[in-house]
Amino acid sequence: MKPAARSHIASSFTLIKGAMIDETYAVFAAWDFASSKKENLDRLRRENFIGARTTTWLRDVAKVLNRRFDPNARDRSLVLLAKHGCPIEEWKPILLWHITRDEFLLRDFLINWLFPTFISGTYRVRTEDLHDHLLSVGRRGGTTEHAWSEMTLHRVAAGLLKMAVDFGLLRGSIAKEFASYHLPERSFLYLLYAFRDEMNSPRKVLESTDWQMFLMLSTDVERELLRLHQYHKLDYQIAGSIVQLTLPCANAWEYAERMVA
Repeated sequence: MKPAARSHIASSFTLIKGAMIDETYAVFAAWDFASSKKENLDRLRRENFIGARTTTWLRDVAKVLNRRFDPNARDRSLVLLAKHGCPIEEWKPILLWHITRDEFLLRDFLINWLFPTFISGTYRVRTEDLHDHLLSVGRRGGTTEHAWSEMTLHRVAAGLLKMAVDFGLLRGSIAKEFASYHLPERSFLYLLYAFRDEMNSPRKVLESTDWQMFLMLSTDVERELLRLHQYHKLDYQIAGSIVQLTLPCANAWEYAERMVA
């Protein structure tokens, strides 16, 4: 099944397994674009070049990566960045966005629960706070693969909050608090290209809900665009309802190549 076909599947398995940031980076750093995804993942299972401590974890890493990514097509630029040593702190937010293209639960959690909770002024969140949101996932277009037990519900909620910690949006262990998050400049620019590639409309890029995954309002996005315009890293003009955005690279792939040149 192609990854895009799973975009509305609310998979508890992948969320419970976690972000796998270091593992994903290591696998993509060793990725061979000349080989198929199956061949690359078979080599991972055979050689364990990421140093997984158990065969079970190694198998889970391969299974999650197989579900989450299309490294030779849709997610090729993400792999390119890892292969050429993009700093992990810049790579992480780019990874988060790529994951959410195929992880309904994570995207739904970030946009429809975490961001509104952040905007409301809430300081501390707990696992149980997320339960009602998860029980209504079907109303927002999600399809669960099977009915969740109470234990699964709790583990998914805990897994989502843990992923938010791993990506720097939250901090803490039992009771988690909102962190002072700032999207790195080059990560912001990559996402700007990626959003433009998909939407092809400057205003839609500015107002995209995808920025909310990084706890950013459209006013925050505009402020960053104006700053980058001031430093001649892009051209951003706005007059009433007319928005013009001119970027120096043709697309996200070309910008990714520039990032690691």
